[in-house]
Amino acid sequence: MSFDIVRTPTLQAVATGHERLLVEDLLQRVEAAARLTGESPEVLAADEAQRRAESHLEQLQKAERALNRFAKEAGEKLAAVRESALDAIIRSAAVGEKLDFKAGNDVTALENRSRQATRAIERLVEHLIPRAQLLRLREESHAALTRARALENMAQERAEKLLEQLRDAVSEEVVLPVDLSKGVAGALLGQAAEFKRWAVQLSENADAIERTIRG
Repeated sequence: MSFDIVRTPTLQAVATGHERLLVEDLLQRVEAAARLTGESPEVLAADEAQRRAESHLEQLQKAERALNRFAKEAGEKLAAVRESALDAIIRSAAVGEKLDFKAGNDVTALENRSRQATRAIERLVEHLIPRAQLLRLREESHAALTRARALENMAQERAEKLLEQLRDAVSEEVVLPVDLSKGVAGALLGQAAEFKRWAVQLSENADAIERTIRG
C-alpha cells in the first residue's frame, strides 16, 4: 500500500483492489444475509399466511370456472331438453294418447340446477372472490413489510458489529467516518426500501377493492 497522506487525507479501505471481485463478494454477502432474514419466524409466518390467502383465492376462482362451464353446458342442454319435452307432448296429443309431460320434469330439474349455479356464480363474483382478493393483498403487503423490517434489522446488526470492530481505529484517530451505504448493510437497506414500496402499493390496491366492496 502506497499513498501520500498530504495529497490523500481521505482513505478508502476495501477487501480487494479488484473491482469485479469486490462486486461479486458484496453480492454474495448480500444474498446470504437476505436468505437469513427469510428464515426468521416472523417472515416465515407472514409468508405462510400469504400462501394460505393465495390458495383460498385460487380455489374460489377454480370454483367460478367450474360453475361457468356447468352453466354454459346446462344452458345448451336445457334448450335441447325443452324442445324434446314439447315434441313428446305434441306426439302424445297427435295420437290421442294421454299427454306426456314426463320430460317436463327433466326440464324443471335442469332449470333449478342452472339457477342455483347462476346464483353461486353471482355470490362468488360479487362477494367471495373480491373479499379473497382483498385478503390476499393484505397478507402480501404484510409479508413484504415484515421482510423489509427483517432486512433493516439485519442491516442494523451488521452495522453495529462493524462499528464495534472499528473502535480500536477510532481510538487512534479520534474520528473515523464510515459509509455503510456502499456495503452489505446499505444493500440490505436498499432491498428493504423496495419491499416497503411494494407493501404500500399492495395496501393501496387493497384499499381500492375494499372501497368497491363497501360501495
